[in-house]
Amino acid sequence: MKGHGNLLWVVAVCCGIPPGGGLPAAAVPANSDVRILAASCAACHGTDGHAVSGPAMLRLAGKPKSDFVREMRAFRDGSRADTVMQQIAKGYDDVQTEALGRFFATQH
Repeated sequence: MKGHGNLLWVVAVCCGIPPGGGLPAAAVPANSDVRILAASCAACHGTDGHAVSGPAMLRLAGKPKSDFVREMRAFRDGSRADTVMQQIAKGYDDVQTEALGRFFATQH
């Protein structure tokens, strides 16, 4: 990671600020940094998307990218209701959502 934009992005993620939450465009992570984005999902969906079994939190690991992206967009535009996920999804832009979808699809 280089530059102050990435440092601000890391600090924001560590403080629980959703990615894209007012950070400069230069702070958008490269694909190699998608694990940092995925870490913000771990509290509910488990490390690398491996959620503890149960109906409340869905397993993201192995989920097809197209399904992940479609569902995140539905949360973001309000066509899928969920108190928490609607707010979280608004913090990710399309590039970040696509990167997360690729990442979780490759986890097994």
